[in-house]
Amino acid sequence: MPLAVPKLPKPAGQPSARPAEGSVHRPSIVVVGAGPRGTGFLERLAANLPELYGDRPLDVHLVDPYPAGGGRIWRAGQSPLLWMNSMAEDVTMFTDETVQQEGPVRPGPTLAEWAGIDGRTFPSRPAQGAYLRWVYEEAVAALGPTVTVHEHRTRALRIAGPREGRQYVRLEGRAEPLPADLVVLTIGHLDAELDDEQRELAAFADRHGLVHLPPDFTADSDLSALRPGEPVIVRGFGLAFIDLMVLLTEGRGGRFAADGSYRPSGREPVLHVGSRRGVPYHSKIGYGWQGERPPLPRFFGPEAVDDLLGRPGRPDFRRDVWPLIGKELGFAHYHRLFTAHPERTAVDWPDFEEKYAAADPGGPELPALIAAAVPDPADRLDLEALDHPLDGVRFASYEALQEGLRGYIRHDLTRRDDTAHSVDSAVFLGLLSVYGQLPRLGDVGRWWHGFFSHLASGPPGPRLRRLLALSDAGIVRFLGAGITVESDEDAGVFRAGGASVPGEWIEARALVEARLPEPSSERTRSPLLRALYRDGAGASEAGLLTVDPADGRVLDRESRPHPRRFALGPYTTARSSGAFTRPRTGGTAFRQNDATARAALGLLRDLACRRLSA
Repeated sequence: MPLAVPKLPKPAGQPSARPAEGSVHRPSIVVVGAGPRGTGFLERLAANLPELYGDRPLDVHLVDPYPAGGGRIWRAGQSPLLWMNSMAEDVTMFTDETVQQEGPVRPGPTLAEWAGIDGRTFPSRPAQGAYLRWVYEEAVAALGPTVTVHEHRTRALRIAGPREGRQYVRLEGRAEPLPADLVVLTIGHLDAELDDEQRELAAFADRHGLVHLPPDFTADSDLSALRPGEPVIVRGFGLAFIDLMVLLTEGRGGRFAADGSYRPSGREPVLHVGSRRGVPYHSKIGYGWQGERPPLPRFFGPEAVDDLLGRPGRPDFRRDVWPLIGKELGFAHYHRLFTAHPERTAVDWPDFEEKYAAADPGGPELPALIAAAVPDPADRLDLEALDHPLDGVRFASYEALQEGLRGYIRHDLTRRDDTAHSVDSAVFLGLLSVYGQLPRLGDVGRWWHGFFSHLASGPPGPRLRRLLALSDAGIVRFLGAGITVESDEDAGVFRAGGASVPGEWIEARALVEARLPEPSSERTRSPLLRALYRDGAGASEAGLLTVDPADGRVLDRESRPHPRRFALGPYTTARSSGAFTRPRTGGTAFRQNDATARAALGLLRDLACRRLSA
């Protein structure tokens, strides 16, 4: 049993009772957030424990209102109709030799191997939650008999305590705080208060008796107000829309026939969907990798990041970083084209590679080199066209837009299943490599993460085939690119239009914002983060908690690292592409978890030595 904390009178100015300074206590860590990121941190804590901490006693407190392992996003109690957007063979929570870390490699099964299922299938979210729960239980067992893990199914409200002393974590529903030698925040995606635009739309909806669903995790949204047969404007065409589409069709009793067509239940609303790009995220690639992999990183690796960080002033993403990323992605693309499809090139790879390496990433010689070496423009990498596929495209009518978008989606599905276009898979590897380097640069802005998601984090192919069937059935209607939403006070309705069909507007009494809330230091609903910011923690321009990319220590407004507070996850400036990843792709989150676990254990060991000497 852990050592009981005596209840003392509440000192003035402190959030709760706490033990007397200098009293005997068991060393302890509080981990706030017990989802996949917290689970991954625990796995690394267990892996590094023998080397850095030995068999000394330790309490680990996990704080999360949702079950440990899956957390909120992957909890078991959500619809099994919701899938992962990754194949089972592409999901692992375990390190391998490709992860650049100081701690030991502890291999383990992928989701497919653990569940004994076809690796090319897309599991349900509850199935991934079961895998994460098993990983969590394995990590707890690996901590050994001298470590006691305590689960607290509640929220953390505030961290208090001096920089050089013990920390105290206030919990909802608990009178006494949890004392901790250090605190690690792994709290995942966060809710946020409405911004100015969303507040105005919500007020308009209240005045006219309309439905307005602001940005949220779709599985947590109350969709019951979206009535059968009525039009719904949906702003957002990413994964949140895919979830919405599933829950409002199959989730309401509709079904897909053997021939792929959709059989409505009669309970579905009509979804009019648009976004900035006007198209869904690219489908997942439907084939495995074969042949030589591009040697990455090549032009955007640690040396390039060192150079950027060594320049005076903060690097500008578009001016300084993006040209290097573009050259890196181009290298992955052309390496694959020249090695797998040499008949579609006009020169030998060594000659092209030499000239490509020497070319200025932002200069005119690179496009000229590519044009001379790759005859067919369709074989050249055009990142701007990928990011804005409907720019400048206009349709004569709303119905012409429907057919045009269906053709775009069919083409994407065909391409992503065709190994003749395996350059796409190479670019995907390049995107992963780039993401692994970016955390050292801190907050690079929101555009990059949207671009990455559009190309590399799209839905399974079967989801887009069902989207086509729903379009054919008239359940989903496309609004196109550059969507704008207006509130018509006179008519008492929402109106939406886009650049793809100028002058065409759709009216509806319901508006759904199909996306997660943007990070915000001012509008976060997390009382813990609000308190951290009030107490001096730093925030980036995009609203991310600033952390030291080396080990995740929380930085204050003067960029000083807090010796006892750490943070990992998408709400930090060291955000990575996900808490789990494909095997043998470097696993940026795994590397970060390892660095933070080693820093935490080193601190605990030093504190234990000081106490022993005292």
